Amino acid sequence: MKRFTIFVILGALLVMSLPVVVQGQEITLRWRTRPDNQAEIDVYTTASNTIDAAWDGVKLVYEPGGSETAGYQDVLVTELEAGTAPDVFWIPGTDVARFASAGLILNLAPYAAADPEFNIDDFYAGPMSFLTTNPDMNSDEEVLWGLPRDISAFAIYYNAELFAEAGVDLPGGDDWNWDRFMEAAMAISELGDDVYGFGMNAWWANWGYFVNAAGSSFFNEDYTACGLNNEATVVGLQAAVDLFRSGAAVPWGTDSEPPFLAGKVGMFMNGRWATPGTLANAGFEWNVAPLPIGPSGKPTNWLFWGAYVVNAKTAHPEEAWELITRLTSAEIQGAVASLGANIPSRQTQDAIDLFLASLPGTGINNSVFTDGAAVGVSEAPLFFGNWPKIDQIYGQNITEVFNGTQTPQEFADTICDKVAAEFTAGN
Repeated sequence: MKRFTIFVILGALLVMSLPVVVQGQEITLRWRTRPDNQAEIDVYTTASNTIDAAWDGVKLVYEPGGSETAGYQDVLVTELEAGTAPDVFWIPGTDVARFASAGLILNLAPYAAADPEFNIDDFYAGPMSFLTTNPDMNSDEEVLWGLPRDISAFAIYYNAELFAEAGVDLPGGDDWNWDRFMEAAMAISELGDDVYGFGMNAWWANWGYFVNAAGSSFFNEDYTACGLNNEATVVGLQAAVDLFRSGAAVPWGTDSEPPFLAGKVGMFMNGRWATPGTLANAGFEWNVAPLPIGPSGKPTNWLFWGAYVVNAKTAHPEEAWELITRLTSAEIQGAVASLGANIPSRQTQDAIDLFLASLPGTGINNSVFTDGAAVGVSEAPLFFGNWPKIDQIYGQNITEVFNGTQTPQEFADTICDKVAAEFTAGN
C-alpha cells in the first residue's frame, strides 16, 4: 500500500508538471501576399479559409498587401523592424537576398530537416537554388529562406475584337516577331484617339523584356555586375521608345490594366496573376499569346517566382513553418491554380497537368505561360548587390529614356557606371 501511495503521489506531481492546455485557446498567425487585384485577393482569402477550417488550434488572418511596386517590400521592412509584421509573408524572388542578408527572415533549414514529409526536389530547382544560398560566403551553415509559392511568366493578353476591327491577324504563330507586333500595335492605335495598340506597366520586367529580347541582360553571367552596356540594349530600348513616341502605347507610368479591361488596349503584357481579374472584368473576347520574338531570334520571357518566408521575430516558428508547407501543398496549389492566379511551384508532371487543365470552358491558352516559363530568364536575388537601389537607378534612367530626356544610347553608355557602387562582390 505504501508503494502504491508513492506511485500515486509521483503520478500526481508529474501531471502537475505538464503544460496546461486550455480548451479553445488558439494561436493566431497573420500572413500576407501582394495581390494584383480583387480577384486575386479572393483567391488567397479562399486558400486561407480552407487551411484555417482544417487546422485545429490555429487561427489564420490573411492580410492582402499593397501595390505592385517595391513599396510593398519597403512597408514590410519597416514593420519587421518595428515588430508589427505578419508571421508569414510573400516576397518577390528578387528580394530574398535583401531580407535574408538583413536578418529579417527566419532560416527554416532546421525545421525542414525535422519534417519527414518535406522534399526539396518537389519544387523547381531555380528558385530553390536561390532559397538555399547563404549570403555569408565563409559559412558552411545550411539555409532555407522559404518555399516558392508559384512560378509565372509574361504573356500578351489581347483583345480579339480590336484585332478584328483593325484587320490584323491575331498574335501568335511561327512568324510572331517584333515586325508583326509593331504593325498590329500601330493598326489598333489608329482605331481612335483613346485606343492604344499596346500597354505595359512601369516596373523592371516590362522594359527588361525589350532588352532581353534584343539580346542584352540586366547583369553579367554571375550576377556580380551590370550587363546593359551593349548595343543590344540600345536596340531593345529604341523599339520601346518608338512605340511610345508613335502614340501606339499607353504612356509609360500609366497603369495599363484599367484601359485594357475597358476594351481600349489591343495588347497588354502581364503575368498569369492578371488572369482572374481579366476573366471577371473584360467584357470582350480575349485570350493570351506568347511574347513576340525580338532581334535575338529566340523566344524570350521572364521566369517569375516569389516565396513564402517567415518573420525572424515570429513567436510561433514551428506553426509558421507548417503554414508555409500547407500553403505550398499540392492541394492548396492545385486549388489556387484552378482559380487562375498562378502556376504551381511544384515541378511534378501532375502539378503541370493540373495547371494546363485549369479554367476549363474558358478557352484560355494555358500553355502560353508554361512555354514562356520554360524559356524565361529567372529573376534572381542579388546576394552580392543592392537590388532595390539598382532597380531604383535603372528605373529612374529608363523613365528618362521613355520621356525623351535621355537616349537609349546614352543609357547604355552610362548605366553600368551609375550602378557599379551598388555591387558588393570584389568591393
